[in-house]
Amino acid sequence: MSNQPSLSRRSLLAGAATSAMGAGLAVAGSSSAAAAKPPAASPGARAGNFLTVADGTVIHYKDWGSGQPVVFSHGWPLQGDAWEDQMFFLASHGYRVIAHDRRGHGLSSQPWNGNDMDHYADDLAALMNHLDLKNAVLVGHSTGGGEVAHYLGRHGSKRVAKAVLVGAVPPQMVKSPTNPGGLPMDVFDGIRKSVVEDRSQFFMDLSMPFYGYNRPGAKPSQGVRDTFWAQGMQCGIKNAYDCIKQFSEVDYTPDLKKIDVPVLVVHGSDDQIVPIDAAGRASAKIIKNAKLLVYEGAPHGLPTTHKHRLNEDLLAFIKA
Repeated sequence: MSNQPSLSRRSLLAGAATSAMGAGLAVAGSSSAAAAKPPAASPGARAGNFLTVADGTVIHYKDWGSGQPVVFSHGWPLQGDAWEDQMFFLASHGYRVIAHDRRGHGLSSQPWNGNDMDHYADDLAALMNHLDLKNAVLVGHSTGGGEVAHYLGRHGSKRVAKAVLVGAVPPQMVKSPTNPGGLPMDVFDGIRKSVVEDRSQFFMDLSMPFYGYNRPGAKPSQGVRDTFWAQGMQCGIKNAYDCIKQFSEVDYTPDLKKIDVPVLVVHGSDDQIVPIDAAGRASAKIIKNAKLLVYEGAPHGLPTTHKHRLNEDLLAFIKA
């Protein structure tokens, strides 16, 4: 599988639009297609950059605005664009906002090996070091919350002032002797099976509970669902498959215990993907200096469905 970045978002979104009109365009193969060499940034330019990390994997990131840095880690199987509502808002309020595509996701390259939380945290550290970020606020959603927690546990808080976990997977998702409130392993085995058999349909189906669109009275946005699908299809199939173990089986409890900066834990009470009791509420009890903020009735995809509230809560927490 190529270690070069995947096809452009323009191509994928065009494919998504065509599919939505019923043309049935097959785009699944785009995740492994070869792509052009990453463009060199012009002097002073930051947006659309690429960073090559120690094992040769190319990490794509966006870097907008100026001021105190806020660094975003996205959920599975999405990419940095999943944070665009928060990035636009905070950059407009005087902050420097940075979001990378996790290895194997988005425009980052798709290595066959290294799709594990140690590499994810090290990639984030490489980006933080490359940009020489200081006094940063880390924000992680879902799997990205695990990445933020593991970064702090593995690399410490030298460059970090605060952190935010949104619908995050810590402390652990799978049911185990030490985590009796977790989900059964067969749930995650089912996700693996769906990714292998027909990930395109699986991602489209997953978008319904992800955003709470399957609830009575909900008003699904086809645009949001198509965007979720398009981002998911840009993730390499091997990378998507391997990442399932990372968001489900890794026990982040040791990382949470090491966190020594203020943490805001945001979780929807109707999160059907990462249930709040075994995740947000449990993490808030473990982290020394954590504040839990529950969004009543909110789904897993609350950065989109509840973006205005989350934007204001992030701004208030960063300023505090």
